[in-house]
Amino acid sequence: MSIRFGVHAGPHDLPLDELRAFWRDMDQSGVDWISVGDHFYPPPPLVDTRPYYEAIALLSAMAVETEHARLGSLVFGAPFRNPAALAKAFTTIDHLSHGRLEIGLGAGWHEAEFAAFGYDYPPIGQRLDILEEVIQIIRSMLTQERTTFDGDHFHVHDVTCQPPPIQTRVPIWIGGRGEKRTLRIAARHADGWNANSVSPDEFSRLSAVLDRWCEREGRNPATIRRTVNLGFNLFTDPAQAAEVAQSIAKPDGWLLGTPDTAFDQVAAYLKAGVGGVNVLVRTPWDREAVRIYVEEVLPALRQQFP
Repeated sequence: MSIRFGVHAGPHDLPLDELRAFWRDMDQSGVDWISVGDHFYPPPPLVDTRPYYEAIALLSAMAVETEHARLGSLVFGAPFRNPAALAKAFTTIDHLSHGRLEIGLGAGWHEAEFAAFGYDYPPIGQRLDILEEVIQIIRSMLTQERTTFDGDHFHVHDVTCQPPPIQTRVPIWIGGRGEKRTLRIAARHADGWNANSVSPDEFSRLSAVLDRWCEREGRNPATIRRTVNLGFNLFTDPAQAAEVAQSIAKPDGWLLGTPDTAFDQVAAYLKAGVGGVNVLVRTPWDREAVRIYVEEVLPALRQQFP
């Protein structure tokens, strides 16, 4: 499988027309993947009064604004939505995108937004139980004519999902770094696994844990794609780049510096076994730095890491 490069863009405190234009630019520039985040509030330490759009609606818009890139979210919070209704939304987005959807699912972690929007925030073990039920229901509804599932958290009876997705098998990703449950769920059910904000060495270590779970589950580890999300903090002004880099307490999982340093930073992940790199751009980003990264750095990486 070839290396895949993506951009994670949205929801943002940005006028929606500007965000839509950015998606179109990224799509035309040749990135392989564009995704949105599934949050109702910005992650801390950002304040909850900054504009933030809902992810299913955003992804539907992205499906019709773009033509080439694969689309998804890394990841949708499993406790936020009924899985049967979510399967219907995913099917609709797959049709809107002409078969370019990929589904990302996670257990959820931002406790403040759970509380603010009236969701229970159970212990992590229970949230992972919810995640595993959600992925089974969605997978079945997108591949089977009828689905019945009787779990501890969700129940569906003889449910259909018509029309079916365009894709015979819509890829499902699990996001997270939990070694005991998250990676085991990925080994059992997922087509891909995504880790957020880790160093190359940590990614390699977690990937080896996933391999061991695959062995226990009777799964060929090579059948699971593996990607990483990295924060994009590249700036064309060296002084600004240095100032931002110094302000980040834990630099692992960030692209830092000027665009000319990005090749070596990304290459370190590819050498560690990463099959795809997604950069998380958040306002305010350096638009020229993004352009250089996409139009100059990525082609050079593709040439060296086909």
